[in-house]
Amino acid sequence: MDSLGKSMSAAASGMSTQSFRMRIVTENLSNADTNDYQRKLVSFATVYDNETGEGTLTVGPVRTDKTPGDKVYEPFHPLADQDGYVTKSNVDMMIEMADAKEAGRSYEANLTAFQQAREMYSSLIALLRR
Repeated sequence: MDSLGKSMSAAASGMSTQSFRMRIVTENLSNADTNDYQRKLVSFATVYDNETGEGTLTVGPVRTDKTPGDKVYEPFHPLADQDGYVTKSNVDMMIEMADAKEAGRSYEANLTAFQQAREMYSSLIALLRR
């Protein structure tokens, strides 16, 4: 694969992983008020192809954040423990919004790189047609 193709492939894998990351952030935000919900964390991994020497960014395992949520005294709540406390979600809206903004900017950066490589391909083809 030529260098422009590798550039487009790298940008496409970056867009794919950031899209998945945004989905997880959205899931965390939508469950922020769900009792006992554990925030999900995304990890990334680079997979190398020995034949081409190309590295591709992929989504690693999705883990849960083991940080305990706040306990609120609600003795008549159906999910209350024997002491009357309900464990809330451990999702912090500020952290999730920052993660969403970072994922969006990373996606846009990869999209820009992809578009530039595509434009270079188009320019090359136009030059070859002359």
